[in-house]
Amino acid sequence: MKQRIFIYLFIFSILLVLFQYVNSKRVFEDLNKKLIKKEAKLKTYKDSLDVLEDAFLEVSHFNLDRNEDAISYFERDGYKIDELIPFIKDELYKLNEVKREHPLIPYGSSEGRKMMINTVKMLNHKWIIADFSDGEFWGEIFLTYEITKDKELKFNMVESFLYPPY
Repeated sequence: MKQRIFIYLFIFSILLVLFQYVNSKRVFEDLNKKLIKKEAKLKTYKDSLDVLEDAFLEVSHFNLDRNEDAISYFERDGYKIDELIPFIKDELYKLNEVKREHPLIPYGSSEGRKMMINTVKMLNHKWIIADFSDGEFWGEIFLTYEITKDKELKFNMVESFLYPPY
């Protein structure tokens, strides 16, 4: 009787080990498949990230924040670039508050509206691109700017265009 109990326990333990082996093998294969899928997705995401980084570098090529020569130009005169850039943009946006037509935008607005500068991109230590709109018409302007010896900021509109209405 004692021998049969040991045989049954032995057979039961073999079946249990076999069940555990088959189950763990299935779980392991499932995890392997998931890992392969995740690695493929990760490779796709890394490729996408590389494409986006290249696009970002291309787009940000003409950007004052990334132009060491332009930054050096201002730093030689004693300006702090992280304070100067917001100051220049704010001065440009302040021109939106002028009561009459905008002094830099050469187009009149429609129906009592006012042309206002919406977005400003500083290209380097001398050039700015901005877009403007009155809510119905919109366009872009190319400006030059300079800081005079008296520490005054002067803007000069070089070129502009107005998109045609639909």
